[in-house]
Amino acid sequence: MDKKKILHISKYYFPDEGGIETVAQYLAEGLTDYENRIICYAKNGNTRIDKINGLTVYRIAPSFNIASQDICFSYTKKLKHISNAYNPDIAIIHCPNPFVYAIAMKVLPKKCKKILLWHSDILTKGILYKIIKPIETYALKKADLILATSPNYINSTSPIFKYKDKVKVLQNGVIAHNLDLRQDDYKKIENIKEKYKNKKLILFVGRHIPYKGIDRLIDTEKYIKSNIQILIAGRGPQTEYLKKLAEGNERITFLGKVSNDDLRCYYYASDIFGFSSITKQEAFGVALAEAMYCGCVPVTFQIYGSGVNWVNLNGITGEEVPLNDVKSYAKAIDKILNTSGLLQKYSNECKLRIRNNFTDQKSVNTARKILEDLFVTEQHD
Repeated sequence: MDKKKILHISKYYFPDEGGIETVAQYLAEGLTDYENRIICYAKNGNTRIDKINGLTVYRIAPSFNIASQDICFSYTKKLKHISNAYNPDIAIIHCPNPFVYAIAMKVLPKKCKKILLWHSDILTKGILYKIIKPIETYALKKADLILATSPNYINSTSPIFKYKDKVKVLQNGVIAHNLDLRQDDYKKIENIKEKYKNKKLILFVGRHIPYKGIDRLIDTEKYIKSNIQILIAGRGPQTEYLKKLAEGNERITFLGKVSNDDLRCYYYASDIFGFSSITKQEAFGVALAEAMYCGCVPVTFQIYGSGVNWVNLNGITGEEVPLNDVKSYAKAIDKILNTSGLLQKYSNECKLRIRNNFTDQKSVNTARKILEDLFVTEQHD
């Protein structure tokens, strides 16, 4: 029996980096009982066909970019050509990517099951969203299935709530083998701890952009009584602004961009994961799950409608404090570091929660069951 065919429609795809790119890759490579192909934009501007780990990837050069959204004048023609040649049974559209919504719904074969994998809402309001909203609504109505990355996201503040009868949860997953310790890691971990004189380490990992709340983490430092060092990994548009905020503060270190191999060691070397995101633009928190997989205990803000507070369970895997309350954030850090046995208890629970629920393989298994059910339901209709 021929395998059913999936077309993954993503903004970008491996080796381009990012949370959505990671999910698209492990689904495409993991759903081996289907034939998988991918269509995405070409970041370097060259339309081409790649072979990535045995899978065909169609990369389409954008014509221009507006508000972080690539636009391609020939996308309709190219998707139609690919769709006619490949004839997919399923299309998984990674959202947000509003430019492709109407095109995909009109061009893909009628028999093709159209699935929106809803990584996050579009939170930018104003004129641009007013233009996008009718297209988004059209796609939500036409979709056979909508996948939220957490149950928390299916709430009245999200456009998907109106269509909750056809929403299922497909949790994100971390790439487990990237996070498992290697022989050489133990020495690196010890070196990191020694470099910071065996202080308790608070780690941040992520892009330096407003919704990550890194300025709140910097502000928190002055209220933390414990002997700590805050390590801020990554970079982005806010990097220079954040460095100025922390200027002269010896308890805050900017690490810059850290390689995957080094990042793994920082996760294991650190005690607290300072996950300071402040809006539901942080829909899930892949870095949060990665840190927890390695036993790094999170402190998070309460963000209504975000999956962050589903990944980190308050009082079980870590601490959660009122949104933007930096004094409570500092108090939670001190509590974890100074309550006998609490850091180790949370660390153990972190590892269990992620390994039991949020690995790439767990996510692929959930996706496989959802797709099976989709076709079983069709047969019974």
